[in-house]
Amino acid sequence: MRNETREAKLEALEERIVRSVEELVSGDDWRQAMEFAARFRSRSFNNTLLIWAQHLEAYEQGRVPTPTPTWVAGFQDWKKMGRWAEAGGGYEIRAPVRVRFATATPKDPASWRRLAKGQSPRPGEVVQRRVVNVVPAHVWDVSRTHGAELPELPSPKLLEGEAPAGLWEGLATQVESLGYEVLRMPDSDAIRGANGMTDYETRQVLVRTGMDPAAQVKTLAHELGHVRLHGPNQQDARQHRGIGEVEAESLALMIAAAHGMDTSDYTIPYVAG
Repeated sequence: MRNETREAKLEALEERIVRSVEELVSGDDWRQAMEFAARFRSRSFNNTLLIWAQHLEAYEQGRVPTPTPTWVAGFQDWKKMGRWAEAGGGYEIRAPVRVRFATATPKDPASWRRLAKGQSPRPGEVVQRRVVNVVPAHVWDVSRTHGAELPELPSPKLLEGEAPAGLWEGLATQVESLGYEVLRMPDSDAIRGANGMTDYETRQVLVRTGMDPAAQVKTLAHELGHVRLHGPNQQDARQHRGIGEVEAESLALMIAAAHGMDTSDYTIPYVAG
């Protein structure tokens, strides 16, 4: 009977996660944020490096608040979104100039002819866009723009308050029984700004201390999920970060719920993301 009760609770928690995530991602806030994100084109590898290098330089000079760029777009693109780029705050990239070519015999390389701006192809012709030149252009990080408010995805909120007595010790004991060392890290930079991290090579589980005890113990439960589910032999989960994170965070929610903790303000946005 006890096992049946436990299984029923686990199934109810799983259904709650699925239902809550579905409700979140079907809301207007999520839709607006997705539409906003869809406006940003991908950049070439070289242009990505140019943007990152110039943004880091701007950060070191105190002109932007973070060392990494976030949303980057050209002047006209920002204008369409109701925001204005700051004069002199753009990053120079190499923009391809694409021109339309048309032909009725695509397999004949010599048959392609360049179409003038606004010119229509002849009946039966196919059209291709080709890069004919590269010119300097400028893009702006969102931090160097101002104007209309940006839509934001619901973000995970760290748990506040104390943790259930003995839960940290119990989770740490499980992690250590699997051959991993548990370390508390006062500096989040040491774990790449994350709340926690599992290092399979050094066999260490790291949890940052700059959070309330409830958040620390929830993070340790999350990392225990990685230790149990996503070691070097679990290639499917390790090849797709989303699978591993959903599994580990769902496990953390179930452990926390079993001890009277509600992690939904963190777990649901995290899993949805």
